[in-house]
Amino acid sequence: MIVAQDLTRRFGSRTVVNRVSFEVGRSEIVALLGPNGAGKTTTLRMLAGLIAPTSGSIVVDGVRLTRSTGARLRSRIGFLTETPGLWDRLTVTENLRVYARLYGLDRPDRVVDRVVEVFGLSEHAGARAAELSKGMRQKVALARALLHEPAILLLDEPTSGLDPEITRSVRGLLDERRTSGCAILVSTHNLDEAERLADRVAVLDRRLLALDRPATLRRRLTTGRVIVRVTGDPAPHFQLVRSFDATASIEGHTIAMRLDSAEERTPEIVSALAAAGARIVEVRQEMPALEDVYLHLMDGQH
Repeated sequence: MIVAQDLTRRFGSRTVVNRVSFEVGRSEIVALLGPNGAGKTTTLRMLAGLIAPTSGSIVVDGVRLTRSTGARLRSRIGFLTETPGLWDRLTVTENLRVYARLYGLDRPDRVVDRVVEVFGLSEHAGARAAELSKGMRQKVALARALLHEPAILLLDEPTSGLDPEITRSVRGLLDERRTSGCAILVSTHNLDEAERLADRVAVLDRRLLALDRPATLRRRLTTGRVIVRVTGDPAPHFQLVRSFDATASIEGHTIAMRLDSAEERTPEIVSALAAAGARIVEVRQEMPALEDVYLHLMDGQH
């Protein structure tokens, strides 16, 4: 539903986004990771049609985003900016009603009432935006982005400032939108959230460093270590394991081995251990955390 091709944005002599290409499909969530200044917000603003790329193209639902098509395509997009951008003197309900009317929604008051209830904003519906906490303002801004049930969501740090309970409810809402066919691009610094929520992860540092499923990215840094946990003391089986890997070591109730072809050799080792009487509780290939992959990619830029 979103296709960015060679997307580039320069401000004067400074290149903020450099030839970035990726797609976000229907019923997919892609998490955009990167340090401050990596170009995440600029990328989102280009995709939303708020600023034009210096070069490259954007296609939204089969239509190229241009000055002439921008207004029509923006009606299909829900955009949450890095700052909520609410009118401080208006109440929560009044803020949402203004946007419901701007979107040209039928029965805007009913739509707003439903969103207020879904987001648990009823207690704050009559409060002015200036009186809200940072987390509550973020929640109202997210509700505003979803008012018109857009086919595409562009979210810049959607759970920033939210407590764990609200964060979970936001993840649930995004899950529902994905199930309904929405294409969602989420910029976040929260690696755990990215791994829980996203179908694919894009790592950006002015240019695209990686784009794949979290598990696939983690496999890039696999150590080749296989961990076997047994019941009781693993020492009696240690010499058997050493015949497969001379550098094997015991770590508590586990035996750690480093194998060149882990997927091929692990079944052979497990069979040998079982035949020798080992009571195996767990066998797993050691995988790095997404954070390790992210830091590895960032280190490669310096």
